[in-house]
Amino acid sequence: MDTQDNHHHRGNRVEDFRLITGTGKYAADWNALGQLYGHFARSDRAHAQIVAVNVARALEHPGVKHIFTGVDAVRAGYIRAPHALTFPGRNGMKTRAPERPVLAHGKVRFVGEALALVVAESAAAAQDAAELIEVEYRDLPCVVRPEEALAPGAPQLHDDVPGNLAFESETGNAQAVEAAFAAAAHVTRLKVESTRVSPSPMEPRACLVAFDAASGEYRFNVCMQGVTTLRKMMSSYTKVPEDKLKFEARDVGGGFGQRTPAYPEYCALMIAAKTAGRPVKWVSSRVEGFLADNHGRNNIISGELALDDGGKFLAMRLDWINDMGAYLAPGAMGHIRNTTTCMTGVYRIPALYATYRVPLTNTTPVGAYRGAGRPDIAYMVERLVDRAAAELGIDAVELRRRNFIPPEAFPYKTPTGSVYENADLPGLLEKALALADWQGFGARRTRSAAAGKLRGIGISTVIEPTGAGNAAKDEIELQLDASGAITIYTVSKAQGHGHETTLAMIVADALGVPHAQVKVVQCAPDTLLQGNHTGGSRTTVGAGSVCYLAAQKLIEHGKALAALELKLEPSQIAYAKGEFHSRESKRTVKLAELAKSKTLSVTAEGKFGSTFPNGCHIAEVEVDAETGEAKIASYCAVDDCGVVINHAIVEGQLQGGVVQGAGQVFGEHIVYDRESGQPLTASFMDYTMPRAGLLRELRGAEHPTPSKVSPLGVKGMGESGCTASLPALVNAAIDALRPLGVTHLDMPLTPSRLWHAMQAAQQEKRRRAG
Repeated sequence: MDTQDNHHHRGNRVEDFRLITGTGKYAADWNALGQLYGHFARSDRAHAQIVAVNVARALEHPGVKHIFTGVDAVRAGYIRAPHALTFPGRNGMKTRAPERPVLAHGKVRFVGEALALVVAESAAAAQDAAELIEVEYRDLPCVVRPEEALAPGAPQLHDDVPGNLAFESETGNAQAVEAAFAAAAHVTRLKVESTRVSPSPMEPRACLVAFDAASGEYRFNVCMQGVTTLRKMMSSYTKVPEDKLKFEARDVGGGFGQRTPAYPEYCALMIAAKTAGRPVKWVSSRVEGFLADNHGRNNIISGELALDDGGKFLAMRLDWINDMGAYLAPGAMGHIRNTTTCMTGVYRIPALYATYRVPLTNTTPVGAYRGAGRPDIAYMVERLVDRAAAELGIDAVELRRRNFIPPEAFPYKTPTGSVYENADLPGLLEKALALADWQGFGARRTRSAAAGKLRGIGISTVIEPTGAGNAAKDEIELQLDASGAITIYTVSKAQGHGHETTLAMIVADALGVPHAQVKVVQCAPDTLLQGNHTGGSRTTVGAGSVCYLAAQKLIEHGKALAALELKLEPSQIAYAKGEFHSRESKRTVKLAELAKSKTLSVTAEGKFGSTFPNGCHIAEVEVDAETGEAKIASYCAVDDCGVVINHAIVEGQLQGGVVQGAGQVFGEHIVYDRESGQPLTASFMDYTMPRAGLLRELRGAEHPTPSKVSPLGVKGMGESGCTASLPALVNAAIDALRPLGVTHLDMPLTPSRLWHAMQAAQQEKRRRAG
């Protein structure tokens, strides 16, 4: 990426050496003396009543100590999972949140739902015994498609969720939108699906739970995205006070939102550890991950965009169906909150209105996944804009230019009430057009055609809210010891992000000391610090900004101590590069000297609102006219993520996000059999993960407008690549096939789907000609 604006050096990530040499410590690497091993027996039905669970044969298996079922979950009271749809819905509707015992009781509602926990002396014994559990079911009809779940007469998952409708809400001004549509010269209509995917972090879930009877404390070693949110959710699920729940993690192999929640398995392991009087460890298989870890996306969106005769946007109306699977997951609100916040996209659309319906289906629950609604709204808006441009015969770039929020309009209050801080959208666009050589595309298309390839170009210009969190404040503690080493304590948790590098750079640069002098401790087991978990692209904005404030506080505190040492007033003391000095004295006091008698500690806090990173991505896609195989021929990204602390980390986040978006566009898709509810893509044999060759090159540049929300000027960055890549790539594929008469494509763009689209378009052409 272009780093011409870089005033920080790139810097190697300090955590990388241990991670690439196999010396990291992940959740499955933790062990405790005398531990037992757990294995979950899971439902093989999508929807059925549990008539009986017979564990007699399994209990007799050698090495088995205990078996727990839904009866134990209900007895413990672990039945009501936390969720975040706590705001009022349409006409004041309250969320219908069904109970979810941590082990299924009465019914099973999706394939993979945990219904028994076997605890044994070895993992193999537990797994073998689980296969001996006999479950008698009474099968029930299932429904796996969200629109069908809302239809009259659909199978009902929960008695207390009539019509399978868990929540319904609306946002915007219906009357203003109705009036604008009535006066419109043109209306573009489109229905899209942001497909169901499996986040599939590299590290499968694992959890070790130990119970201390004397203190009543539970200790967890688990893959997580931060301690505070998980602790609060676990306490909500189990009613165990937060101060009795202790968590410790070292390295986490990916998260993407999927490692945030309190999963039922963790709570079931609490029951087991307390009953057994010994620690209990469970390590998930990859198939269990596909079946039981929260899925992502699965939004069906119908949209209408009204324009005047000059191509100006007048209004937009959206209807969302947001499938949540069989139960509500904690990340459920993101698909509504985040899409409402940035519904207008990067455009001045005077009137907006959207309705949301949240059905439950006989499928794995859906939670937050890299972007949590941000990529979905960007996908809808950018697809609508491209479609409108094609229908009106206006260049896609020109239509965007006409409707951008101009730089002078910021801070910009959107029709749905959010306030965008700042952006330079015209400048961003021009830089991206130059980087992608937009003007030279015609020649590239001609060269591709000569090789039997259809080439298209697609653009997306997007904005998203990042950095907000539910915690009352973010806190950071700095400790300085007599050697001059500085330790940062935080409750955020990296899952590959590079916090140990970024946060250390912020403090080291603020103090003017070498980066190697600063280390980061994340989620210390007994920490009392407050703050947000890592998710929603918030850590550098929140924890990072407080790191800067803590460094300033250490300097000010140090001036007072140095003044005592030099027998001067604090106002006479200056600080630079690890030393305190004064014109009134020849002596200096080194930072380390302040801690010569005892470790020096300062704690700082801050509360920061949303920042609004934005970007323009331009992709070129080639489609083989004979086979339908698609390839990314070019990808360019220009992003505004404010001030960049470490360019290598920002590049990594961008590349990872773009590839995850490309994975969803070209292959990733969780599919269920419509009749049986059986998952058809529950392994990497059937679920198409993105591979290294999918995106061979990414050219990037920065176009920063520093944020005033953060004292560092930073904006969130972790989800931007995902948000912009979905519409850019699909728009490019449609553009490639447009000469054949193709005007619409649905993800995933597999070779067979593209081939059939081409065949259908050509048949339609022949029919009309004939």
